[in-house]
Amino acid sequence: MKFFILITSLLIFSLTSFSQSITIKGKVVKENSNEPIEFATVVIKDPETQKNITGSSSDFDGNFMIKTEVEKFNIEISVVGFKSKVFQTPTVVQGEINLGEVHLTQDSELLEELVVRGEKSQTEFRLDKRVFNVGKDLSSTGAGALEVLNNVPSVNVNIEGEISLRGNSGVEVLINGKPSVLTSEQGNALGSITADMIDRIEVITNPSAKYDAEGTSGIINIVIKKEERKGTNGSFTVNTGTPHNHSFGLSLNHRTEKFNLFTQLGAGYRELPNDARNFNKNLESDSSIYSTGEEFRNENFYNVVLGTDYYINNRNVVTVSGNFAYEIEDQPSSTQFRLVDELTNTELSRWERNEVTEATNPKWQYEVQYKRDHADDEDHVLLFSALGSYFGKDQSSEFQDITISGAENDGEQQTRTNFEEAENTFKLDYTKPISEKVTLETGTQYVITHVSNDFAVSNLENGIWVEDPEFTNLFEYDQGVFGAYGTIAYEAEKWGIKGGLRLENTDLQTLLVNTNELNEQNFTNLFPSFHTSYKIAKNYSIQAGFSRRVRRPRLWDLNPFFNPRNNFNIRTGNPELRPEFSDSYEISNIYEMKDVSMSFSVYHLYSTDVVERIAVFDNENNRNVIMPFNIGTNRATGVEYNFKYEPLDWLTINGDFNYNYFIREGQLEANSIDFDADRWTSKLNTKFKLPADIDLELTGQYESGFETVQGRMSENYFLDLGARKKIMKGRGVLNLSIRDVFASRIMENFVFQDDFESYSWRQRGRFITFGFSYGFGKGEAMEFSGQKRRFR
Repeated sequence: MKFFILITSLLIFSLTSFSQSITIKGKVVKENSNEPIEFATVVIKDPETQKNITGSSSDFDGNFMIKTEVEKFNIEISVVGFKSKVFQTPTVVQGEINLGEVHLTQDSELLEELVVRGEKSQTEFRLDKRVFNVGKDLSSTGAGALEVLNNVPSVNVNIEGEISLRGNSGVEVLINGKPSVLTSEQGNALGSITADMIDRIEVITNPSAKYDAEGTSGIINIVIKKEERKGTNGSFTVNTGTPHNHSFGLSLNHRTEKFNLFTQLGAGYRELPNDARNFNKNLESDSSIYSTGEEFRNENFYNVVLGTDYYINNRNVVTVSGNFAYEIEDQPSSTQFRLVDELTNTELSRWERNEVTEATNPKWQYEVQYKRDHADDEDHVLLFSALGSYFGKDQSSEFQDITISGAENDGEQQTRTNFEEAENTFKLDYTKPISEKVTLETGTQYVITHVSNDFAVSNLENGIWVEDPEFTNLFEYDQGVFGAYGTIAYEAEKWGIKGGLRLENTDLQTLLVNTNELNEQNFTNLFPSFHTSYKIAKNYSIQAGFSRRVRRPRLWDLNPFFNPRNNFNIRTGNPELRPEFSDSYEISNIYEMKDVSMSFSVYHLYSTDVVERIAVFDNENNRNVIMPFNIGTNRATGVEYNFKYEPLDWLTINGDFNYNYFIREGQLEANSIDFDADRWTSKLNTKFKLPADIDLELTGQYESGFETVQGRMSENYFLDLGARKKIMKGRGVLNLSIRDVFASRIMENFVFQDDFESYSWRQRGRFITFGFSYGFGKGEAMEFSGQKRRFR
């Protein structure tokens, strides 16, 4: 018995000694500055097979600690952008290996490769959205967010700056997942966001119930870069171009253990010329008004962004930020008019209308956000945000009509506009993983919008300015939208499913104060959503989705005021407009290989109370007034194909094709407008890597003509070109961008009715921009920005 106990004790002692734990610790720092390196990978490897045994990563201070029970091993320490370091069979002292400070040297060759990879724009497919990671699209150099959006598959931006998704204009545009003053319908606000500032663009054709139900054709979310490396980092950009487009932008970021301070400064001057031609033909009197004009929108703009993240601890972060922008506008224009008798082909009168418009546009925005990450799961998150914004416009215009020949048309007119828009959004989102595969989301949102527009038109009569009561009024707009949602998602290795329901109540009121015209609307609606995906093979998957959406009447759909620049072709709003609702269905196939990735989608969109801009003709004055109306239903069924092909190391080709067939049903002035038609768009982007570190990019796009409720829109096609060369070891970049190389981007609209015909033609022309960018601080190059904050 004693022998048995002795043998057992010796065996236990032997096994305990054999499995004694070894602790490995140290600190990873940069060789030159001794600054800690966070998230460095520390791996324990078998010295013979080189297979990983265990591993960890360094914390914010560069410290790491690993425990192992293996006797023989190597230690490898690595991090992106630095040369790896290997310790072979280190000595164990009292069960511990203390490596002390491990100095890593930057790998310049690897950094250059990373910069190149960071330049490529690519599309990722998620359960309920597509993510376009913005690289350095050369044709967008020196441009704003609208030009970047025009390079995104499925998205088109027309010459007027109107954004459409798969040919539908009912798109909700968000900044970092939230409404923003920069996406308002006023001015050229999105132009203050440059390509260099954008991290990624999320295209959500079938948004889940988590998102605001606004936007009948979907949501576009622009995610802004937010640098988070420790220390001070920055970059600046200088651009110049023709027509005049001169700007300077500076971005700074300073990160400490507790704070992440960030700021962006921008200033510049730009000119946006626009050539326009119109004619209105009165078929009852056989007379026509022809007009040809050149319009300018010249702007001095200034933009300041300042904010900070405060890391209370590893689980709680508070973000406070503010943005202030100021624009000074000058809008000179000159338009020549001709009144023609079509029966005799005789010119009855010719005159010129000149405009001088000045405006100041202050804009500001604030955001307070609190985020809590729970310890049980990294996806267990509580997020509260309060967002406020303000846009103002103080504008005055003077118009002078000068007779050139024929009947006298001399006259003077003035307009004034005092516009204010304020919006506040309060949002609470909670995400809770119930298990490894099941996640629950819930939250509420309340949006309050107030608008006041004091507008007046005055005519000079006998040397005295007299207000025109027909066009002078104070327009008040108030809207409150309350929403609450819940979604549940199941995601396994091959199959995923997500369902949700959103409830929204909208309380809308508009008032024309002077005439006491009141329009009140209050409606409550349910918006369900459903998404599923299945991974058939490693490189092939299928997705399907459904969502219900709403397009509420927007401010300028309701606002009855207008700019009388061309007082024979007027665009105005309709205070009686109702919301438009849509049901969206979609199924997609996604295929990915080493050099090729592609997707093919079939979709169907059914919309009721469709909003269309209709031309209403005043035969007495040959005046064409365009305003929105709710007109019937629309059924659109389409297919979309996207692909990316990299046949060679120096060649990348991206393509996008979208075709849809639609059926319109409804009535216009008691007349049936039932018809069916089709439209399609195609986009091809080709990138070349040339010798001497030069890149070249060509982007061509074609939009077919299509039938409208009253006439037809013509086809549209254009080509953009961009080139870039890196200098100063990659820290500096020279850019050249030519948008609309052949000045072929023209928008034409024909209207054919029983009693009148009209035609409009608009062209922006060619834009050439040359720029220089430089990254400084800890940034190796401006295109490579290391780890970025991912907004939820």
